[in-house]
Amino acid sequence: MIKAIFFDLDDTLLWDQKSVKEAFFATCKLAEERYEIDHHHLEEAVREAARELYSSYEFYSFTQMIGINPFEGLWGDFLDDHHDDFRKMKETVPNYRRDAWTAGLKKMGLDNPQFGQELAEIFPKERRKAPFVYEESFKILENLKGKYQLLLLTNGSPDLQNTKLTITPELVPYFDQIVISGDFGRGKPDPSIFEHALTLMSIHKDEAIMVGDNLMTDILGANRAGMKSVWINRHNKERNEVIPTYEIKHLEELYLILKAL
Repeated sequence: MIKAIFFDLDDTLLWDQKSVKEAFFATCKLAEERYEIDHHHLEEAVREAARELYSSYEFYSFTQMIGINPFEGLWGDFLDDHHDDFRKMKETVPNYRRDAWTAGLKKMGLDNPQFGQELAEIFPKERRKAPFVYEESFKILENLKGKYQLLLLTNGSPDLQNTKLTITPELVPYFDQIVISGDFGRGKPDPSIFEHALTLMSIHKDEAIMVGDNLMTDILGANRAGMKSVWINRHNKERNEVIPTYEIKHLEELYLILKAL
């Protein structure tokens, strides 16, 4: 019998990709207005420069283990002082942002580090202004609260994930526990973070189900921990070698699964 449901945060309950897209749009639009640079092409150029730069840093393997992507580096402050790599990130990100935006502009034919710096400061403000939650998230949490124990299991920097929760404060009260990989020290798909979550809830792996959008973290990790998993596949992505127990297109399909269990 299922007693607890573990939810992923980004792109499962929070529509993080849309928030990032909107922040890029607002920031790149400024460059278009000021220098007639195509905002679509600038976004692509900055995303590419950010990925390239991010993967060159010595803390890159740590960010992969904890689950912090290059675009989170463009707006997070990483004020997590409990780990050397977080301290390095905190020192590095101001230059990383400036360099990523400057490199993107340069690719568009504009060599202007000062403007790169300006855009690097605008992007985080725009991202904080644009928190999106999927419309069904609150409805489903409202229906499940009280019937099941609910746990939020998210990869990332505690400082940044808590910032996301601060700008969408309505989500937090639904959860009995919140587990952030950067606090725990390992991220999904490492089975140990799932085992830690099960221990917090005082339940057995057969009594919990994991719901998430990412096959390589949420689903793979749940599989490794011997838990049932639900893959929320809103955008008809191709399935790879990781097989979820269930696949849904909309969170409300979860009711039927829980009923069957």
